[in-house]
Amino acid sequence: MKDYTIFELGDVVLQCGLTLRDAKLAYKTFGTLNADKSNVIVYPTWYSGQHYDNEWLIGSGMGLDPEEYFIIIPNMIGNGLSSSPSNTPQPYDKSRFPHVTFYDNVAMQHRLVTEQFGIENIALVIGWSMGAGQTYQWAVSYPDMVERILPFCGSARTSLHNIVFLEGVKFAIQTDAAWHGGWYEEQPMQGLRAVGRVYAGWGLSQAFYREKLYEPMGYSSLEDFLVGFWEGFFLKKDANNLLAMLWTWQNGNIGNTPGFDGNFEQALASIKAKAIVMPGQTDLYFPPEDNEYEVKHMPNAEFVAIPSIWGHFAGGGINSVDTEFIDRHVKALLAS
Repeated sequence: MKDYTIFELGDVVLQCGLTLRDAKLAYKTFGTLNADKSNVIVYPTWYSGQHYDNEWLIGSGMGLDPEEYFIIIPNMIGNGLSSSPSNTPQPYDKSRFPHVTFYDNVAMQHRLVTEQFGIENIALVIGWSMGAGQTYQWAVSYPDMVERILPFCGSARTSLHNIVFLEGVKFAIQTDAAWHGGWYEEQPMQGLRAVGRVYAGWGLSQAFYREKLYEPMGYSSLEDFLVGFWEGFFLKKDANNLLAMLWTWQNGNIGNTPGFDGNFEQALASIKAKAIVMPGQTDLYFPPEDNEYEVKHMPNAEFVAIPSIWGHFAGGGINSVDTEFIDRHVKALLAS
């Protein structure tokens, strides 16, 4: 059964100049909106993730407690539930799906929050990976609305090194003969398996593999982990959806918010929200140094690294120790 709701956006003009017609934003909520609408948390999804992939950080007694807060998980454009290459009618289907930025995503989420629920203030925006990118964007786009942010294992601007990694993901799909320029009838399976192999070396740290932490996860060998976890993860995805979200990721930069003319540091300085910026200590996509630079230019931000050897997936909800660390800081930020 479908456990989410569709918010109809109508025709949305995007930053790229194209119009996403009959745009749809899928979302799920937890908890109850209180009388003065002051208990709102927005928790965007990440690259290829859907709302249920965020639920590990929500629960009774946790920072994101649905008994206390009204939590909205909006699904990112391109993730297969909101408007995506896989569900958009011609002529903007498949390879013709328009380019969507973080700014576009958050503008649509803002419409959901204000038009559907009449919300004027948000207690916290939080997100992992590309969800962190949207978290920063919320704080820049709507500085008087967002009280707190906690971006973890993500950045306000996609680094050149990160763009290079994503080129490997892109070409893994596009060099599969079955891709057919994006007009495939069946998924390019070899390309999706290759994406898993590319991701495997980046998503987790050198120390993770050195200590063979995949064995306690139930994988009997390195190859078993590469096939069972990484290939299996991406074989469930749609290739064009992955490429659409990849473009969003590669072009992430809050400096491109209207009014800042590409000035990244000025956009950071405009953030009024109280922030905890939380990288994974061994994240290869979003190294802590990038976040340290961001925090130096944010007026009310604290830098807290997750002391983990799980790399980017310190923020993935897989390891209970890392989850507890994140949750503890969510509680502290909400209490402040």
